[in-house]
Amino acid sequence: MTDLPRLALSVRQPWAWAIVAGHKPIENRSAASIRAGRMGLGSIAIHAAAGLKEAEFQWGAWRLARHGVTCPRPETLARSAIIGVVDVVAIVDQSDSEWFGGDHGLVLENARAIDPIPAKGALGYFEWVESGELAKPMAWMQRFDMLSAEPAQLGLFEDLEMSFAETPQRPRRKG
Repeated sequence: MTDLPRLALSVRQPWAWAIVAGHKPIENRSAASIRAGRMGLGSIAIHAAAGLKEAEFQWGAWRLARHGVTCPRPETLARSAIIGVVDVVAIVDQSDSEWFGGDHGLVLENARAIDPIPAKGALGYFEWVESGELAKPMAWMQRFDMLSAEPAQLGLFEDLEMSFAETPQRPRRKG
């Protein structure tokens, strides 16, 4: 896709995937981050951040499942890459959307996924440049939600939804 917006917003997985797949129509941000990041209306690229902690993924997958969305396994989610495009059509400080849960939200429409393009992320809106490579899966991702089965048997259960013995705790935000 050659007509990608030059400005991007970095979002941690699985939320970046949920945005470009059209499942998450609001990206929550603080008023300060919107101002500091020069965030406004228009088309932007969605960048999947390189970092992803297991607790973050558990919370995200659980939250998506509550809304009927099956999240891909963590090792299959692209990270450190531009993964899609979305239009920011409004910035709101209140909303009835089940996805609004912050100080402010970017209202998103016309989400479309693309084949991942390796790129480094930054805070706020940033001009992205193709560079580097996709982040490699971390060790915890390879064993996430696996039963103690023989490797040859694991392929038999690929279509099962992730399960959680307990509701995951929402990760704490810094500062």
